[in-house]
Amino acid sequence: MTNESPAGHSPSSLEWLLTDFIARVPHTFSVVLTSSDGITKVAHGLDADQADRLSAIATSLCSLGRGVGDVCEARESHEHRKSGKVRQVVVEHDLAVLFVSSAGTGTILGLLASPACDAGVVGYEIGQLVKSVSDHLATQPRLFAPSPGTIV
Repeated sequence: MTNESPAGHSPSSLEWLLTDFIARVPHTFSVVLTSSDGITKVAHGLDADQADRLSAIATSLCSLGRGVGDVCEARESHEHRKSGKVRQVVVEHDLAVLFVSSAGTGTILGLLASPACDAGVVGYEIGQLVKSVSDHLATQPRLFAPSPGTIV
């Protein structure tokens, strides 16, 4: 993993950002930044297979969280309907605490921490990170361009 921040916002600069976050926030050990369709952008503290698996878990949990919003919106009258987004999902497991957060347009952050972590501190730090650099974390939508002569 890189230890210096290169110029620009390439995947390696995002790697530096995540590495720094893990070093600064107590009891955190792995983090993945993924597109909203589950493709890993950058990870720290995970091998490629683990990063892909955590990306799939994070995007699934974020999708479930959006379902909660749908249920709540159905309760509201049409005059007061608000659209919302998932801010954070937390899963407490015997071996780790998983934090999942929206992290810019089309991007999700999944972070693993020790059960000994202070969930309030970790959640706050994730919120600060996302708020301060969300424009740089955004994932541009992929556009499908069929080959000439392809029937779609």
